Amino acid sequence: MYEPNVVGDWQEYDEYAGLRVRVHRLERAEPPRGRDDAAEGLAYFRVRATVENRGTRHFGVHLEDGQIDVRIGPDGESAFVDWRNSQFIEGYDVHPLRRATAVLYAAGPEDALHQVDVQVQLRVDEEWTDRRLWSGGVGVHEAPVGTGAPSPGGPGGLAHQISVFLRDQAEPGATG
Repeated sequence: MYEPNVVGDWQEYDEYAGLRVRVHRLERAEPPRGRDDAAEGLAYFRVRATVENRGTRHFGVHLEDGQIDVRIGPDGESAFVDWRNSQFIEGYDVHPLRRATAVLYAAGPEDALHQVDVQVQLRVDEEWTDRRLWSGGVGVHEAPVGTGAPSPGGPGGLAHQISVFLRDQAEPGATG
């Protein structure tokens, strides 16, 4: 698996020219069809995973239940995923310059939502890709992509801490 991305970052696939994916818009949201009884006492949130094709040919894409794993809190416990309310990408042809988005509803204890990890394993043209990981938190806002604006999380925020960690890991001689 590659180093984790910050929620909002695009991740390209070398084996599929032009295909990229990102996990974004991690936010509090109530599910559209009502709460699942199993989520009693938990705080709901929504996360989106978008597949974009910037290549020259179309790709058959699958991003279904079981291909997205959501972990919360410092111990990485599994979040409750509300499959009934979630919307997946099931056998969709993503043509050049087009996107497809999956919307996942999940829930967890309120105090664990400041740290959310989302792992995605995309299936493209019936072949599995490598797993990719995004880290963020509910309430940690991502900067608009490509604007060059400073991170609204600021120094000490989760996005800043992740960026510092990744930079330290990339430096030669870094210990870990």
